[in-house]
Order: sequence, then structure tokens, then C-alpha cells
Amino acid sequence: MPRPLPFALRPCALAITLASLGLPLGVQAQQGSSADAAGPVLEAIQVSSNLLGTSMAASTKNFAGARSVVQKEEIENSGASSVSDVMRRIPGVQISDNSGSSGSAVSLNIGVRGLPGRYSPRSTVLLDGIPMSVAPYGQPQLSFAPVSLANVETVDVVRGGGAVRFGPQNVGGIINFKTRRVPTTAGVTADASVRYNSYGEGGHNTQYSAFAGSQQDSGLGLAVLYSGMTGSDWRAASDEKLNDFALKFRYDISPTAEVYGKLSYYDVTSRTPGGLTQAQYRLDPFQNTRRSDFWSGERKALDVGYLNSLSATQELEVRAYYNESSRQSTLINAAGTGLGHQPRNYETAAFEPRYTQRFKTGGMTHDVTVGYRYLRERADETIFNVVVATGVQQAPTRFADNSTDAQAIYIDNKIAVNAWRITPGVRYEHIRTQRINHLPQEEKIELLNNKALPSLNVAYLLSNNVTLFANYNSSFGAVQNTQLNAQSARNPLQPELAKTMELGSRWKSASLSAEATLFNIRFDNQIQSVGSGINATFFNRGATHHQGLETALDYRFDASGPWRGLNAYATYTYTKATLEEGAHAGNDVPYYSRNTDTVGLHYQRGVLGFDLSSTHQTRQFADDANTLQENRAGDLGAIPGYRTWNTQMKWKVPGQPGLELLAGVNNLADKRYFTRTSDGNLGKMVGAPRMVYLQGRLAF
Repeated sequence: MPRPLPFALRPCALAITLASLGLPLGVQAQQGSSADAAGPVLEAIQVSSNLLGTSMAASTKNFAGARSVVQKEEIENSGASSVSDVMRRIPGVQISDNSGSSGSAVSLNIGVRGLPGRYSPRSTVLLDGIPMSVAPYGQPQLSFAPVSLANVETVDVVRGGGAVRFGPQNVGGIINFKTRRVPTTAGVTADASVRYNSYGEGGHNTQYSAFAGSQQDSGLGLAVLYSGMTGSDWRAASDEKLNDFALKFRYDISPTAEVYGKLSYYDVTSRTPGGLTQAQYRLDPFQNTRRSDFWSGERKALDVGYLNSLSATQELEVRAYYNESSRQSTLINAAGTGLGHQPRNYETAAFEPRYTQRFKTGGMTHDVTVGYRYLRERADETIFNVVVATGVQQAPTRFADNSTDAQAIYIDNKIAVNAWRITPGVRYEHIRTQRINHLPQEEKIELLNNKALPSLNVAYLLSNNVTLFANYNSSFGAVQNTQLNAQSARNPLQPELAKTMELGSRWKSASLSAEATLFNIRFDNQIQSVGSGINATFFNRGATHHQGLETALDYRFDASGPWRGLNAYATYTYTKATLEEGAHAGNDVPYYSRNTDTVGLHYQRGVLGFDLSSTHQTRQFADDANTLQENRAGDLGAIPGYRTWNTQMKWKVPGQPGLELLAGVNNLADKRYFTRTSDGNLGKMVGAPRMVYLQGRLAF
């Protein structure tokens, strides 16, 4: 485990190269770009997509903020079975499995820098550059997250410095999952895999995937992606089934222009065991006392984009997307007499043009980017109960229609002067939201919010290997659909506001990558709830303070030395996230560890590969009061820290080109750990026990 660095910034630092990212959000540094090797070289315009919008491409080395990119090879070597497993390896990121659907394929629970992780409400989470949430403004929570690991090629996490280009809900950074790209070579590129996971306790499941793509002489490229899963997890009666399908295309209109797009479909059903009381957990932590509970969801989506480098100093990108989503939870009440059903349906459509112009004044080069987005959301939600004894469906207790029309415009200017990269910018949001409650009587609620969000990012290329950076970004979160029920003249809800500052450095050379980042977040005006369910009331009254240090190190041993083929890596994060207001001011925010780390080794020699890795987190609390003593219900009390180890062996079968066999064990020592839920399924939830897996991959 690496030692914590002192809170005095040193020129050591960031480690993850941004090679090809291809997400339709912006610009990518050219592969093999001299910017990665030769210090202060001005990046060229390139018609390609990347996380930061249509601007002159900035490599990771030159990016003025904390950023990590995990490539497909790293994902495969980790032995990860889910997206959550991959996210645990990124500095500053924690997976908060404190919801009733935790451990399932339905939801995604990502917390960044001490921000709440339940359903990832504080981060802008994207899939190929498109908001993943069913309603980015009205319901940003990922209680339904349509992404599967087998279809993911890279994971790009911008923890600071990207707030101008993307929003809302970006105080927790921008996370983009990029699916596998369309091949650029003639002929068919294809592969398939099957993985069998068996838990020492509970059940077993099978994951499978297939990919095929080709680039035609006509300029048309196509790719088909499929990923699926059937089986169960480590809790009793935790059956799951998912299908993730995508058809991607790209067409070269000219040497400088292309159109691209994706048609996708995703469905999932997952039975969710929920929390256990103290006595139930002691008797059998893997039991399921809520066998009737389940979550399900479906998403159909289409996106189309146009990219054109109009000249050596101009670049244009236009995107449009539309998706329909539905999700439902069915949860039994505490008495076991009624099943609560909550079906919701959503439609989201958006149009996004971006334009970049480069020009020079004196000794400075300016890359000015202007972007605009119009996003339209429509949704309906219902709550009704079914009597268990009779099967009779009762009258709905909630029925509402929601609509949001949001316009965002931003402008930033990346100024390059000698070794400096200075980018001032501002994002302006105009949001009109309406909710019509049909029960108990007709009620119409409207809200209009306008907000300007300035930022300043600065990078200094100290040498060919070292970049120093600092930034200031402002972020906000819109008032959400259900929160509008509390809107009134006496309680005028306002968007949540946050201010983030970073100071950091990164080192990048052929064998060593490193990073160190200090961060400070003041998150004010948070919307908090009092009560639960249909009786919940919301107020602007929360404030938290988040500060800490993120570090990472990656070293590849000399290919001609005795340790050739060996790669070692480690990360360490210290986060102090505390409540600033109310009776518990000064306490730690719940469900977040102050210290986390990862360590690992990857060894590849000829046809054999070996991996050993570990993740660790320290104690957490389950409430604002930081209660230490566990209660009988199991939902309060300290949550002990834990460390788990994973290992994997890989064999490329000789004489069988493209065939690879893998065997591995996650949670090697079968460490028993748990968390607690923070929703209606209150109680203790056991973590994943030892899991053995076998996998076969065939590429042709």
C-alpha cells in the first residue's frame, strides 16, 4: 500500500494515458501524438470524439484536471465481473452498495470524493457521451443503469476540470462508458466469450458476449455488440437476466467528415433480497426474506452524430439522440401484507451542436469552443399496492406527469502560450420544469431556473514528462421531479450548488505513470428530504465539505531486464467529507470511507498471464449521527472496513489462434464483510463471498 503523500503538492503524478477514447463528446488526441512525448506541443484538430467536446484535443498528459482512463485490456486483466468492480480501481471513486438493489445488475452506485453513492446522483454518467440516466434533470439517479461490462471498451472518469462541457449533476465529475468501436479495417473482426461465475455461498451465473464488425470499401463501417447474463448472485433467490444489444455504424462522407450512430436495446430483471435484521444476519447472512421483491427495466435508444474538421482551424460536431425507458420496482411492505409497485416511463430527446475555431493573437493560440444543448424530458410515474392475501390491486396512491425543457449554452477558450494551457469558460443553464399531480387532486407545479456556471482550468507543461495543473469549477444539480412536490412560495426550492478546486501534477514516461491531486469541494444548498415515501418533504438546507488527496502509480519493468513482462500499480485516496450544517455538523458523511487503496501486479510472459490485486476501504457510518452501536434492525451502526484479494490466470492456447482461457478467484480469502441499506429495505447486506470463475474467449 502506498504511503499517503503530504498535503504539499509535489511534481509527481497522473498516470493514465488517454489513448483512443472515441466518445461522441469531443476531441481526441491523435494516437501516438507528439503531445504525449514532447512536452508543450500544441494539439492538432482531429475529427474524432472524446470526452471534452469539439476542441483541440488535449492528451491526458496536458489535461488540466484529475482524470483516469481504464482500457479494455486492464478491465480484462482485473477479473472484474461488473462495472462496479472496475470503478473500485479508480482514485477518488467508491461503490456504495447501500440500496435495496445493490449487488444486482439493475442499478449503479458510484460515489466520488465523499458524495452520495446511492444510485450515482451527483455525477454526470454517460454512455458513449449520452446521459445514461432516464431523465438527466428530472431523475438523474441510476436506479436503472443500462450498461454491461462486456460491451464496454474504455471507462473515462474526469473528476475535475470538465464542468463547463457537461451537466447537470457534475459536482461528482463526468464518467463516460464507451462501448466497443466500429473496426477501421477491411474484413470481419469478431470475437465471443462465455464466463461462468460460481459463489462459495449462494448461486452461480453465466455471462456471455459477442462482437462482429467490418469496414467496407464504400466508407461504411458496422458493428454488432451483444452481452447477456442469466443466473443468480450470492444471496438466495437473487435471480437475474439481462440483454444488452447495440448496432453501431460510421460512414465516411469525405476525408474530413463522417456520420456515426448507434441503435441499442437493453432489458434486465433482477430479484433483490434487501436488508436483514441483526438476528437474521447472524443466523444466515445469505438468506432472502423478501422473495417477492424485484426490479426490472427496459431501454430503447437511437443516436446520430456528424463530425467535420472544416479546415485546419475549424471543427464542427452535431449530435441528436432519443431514448425511451421504463423501470419498475416491486417491494413488499414491512408487515408482509402488501406489494408496492412503482412503474415509471420516460422519454428523453436532445440536440447538441458544437463548434471550435482556432486563431492566433500575438504569441498565443486560442481554441474557442461554443456549444448548445436542448434537452426534452417527459415522464409519468405511478404507485399502487396489491394485497398479498387476495391479489387485489388497490387504487393508485400517486399518479403524476413530469416534463422538463432545458437549454444549456457554453463557451470556453483554450489559450496556449509557451508551456501554459489556460482555459476560462462558462456554462449557462435555463431549465423549465413542470409536474402535474393527478392524486389526490389535480395539482400543477412549475419551476424556472437559470444559472451561470464559470470555470478556469490551468495546465503548465513543466517538462516532457511532468504537467502541473490547477482548476476552479462550479457545478449544480437541478430540482428533480419528485422534489417539486415540496415547491411553494414558503419553500422555493433552488438548484444545488458546488464549487470545486484542484491542485495536482502528473508524470508520464515510457515506463512510469504517476499522479497526485489535492481537491476541495464546497457543496452548498443541497436538497434534503424529511420523511419517506409519499410523505417525503424536501428543503434546501444541506451543506457538506469534501477535501482530500488522490494518488496513483503504475510502473512497467524494463522489457529487456530480468523482470520483463511485469507491471505493478497502486492507488491511494484520502477523503475527509463532513457535514457543515445542522445538529451533526462536523460528522463524516454516511456511506463513505476516509481511506481507500488498491494494489496489483500483472505478469505476462509468452502465452501465460498472471494477475494479483487487492482493494481496501476503511470504516463507514450509516447515518449523519455517525452511530457506532448496531441496532436490532441492522440499518444503523458502524460499517467495518475490509480488504479483499483477487487473482487470475490466463492462457493463450498454442496452435489455436485467438483462443484464450481464463480461471480466477475473487475474494480469495473469502472475507466476510457487509454494508447497510438506506432505503425501504432496511438492514444489513452481506458482501460478495469467494467467487470462482472460468472464461473462454475466441477472436477470429
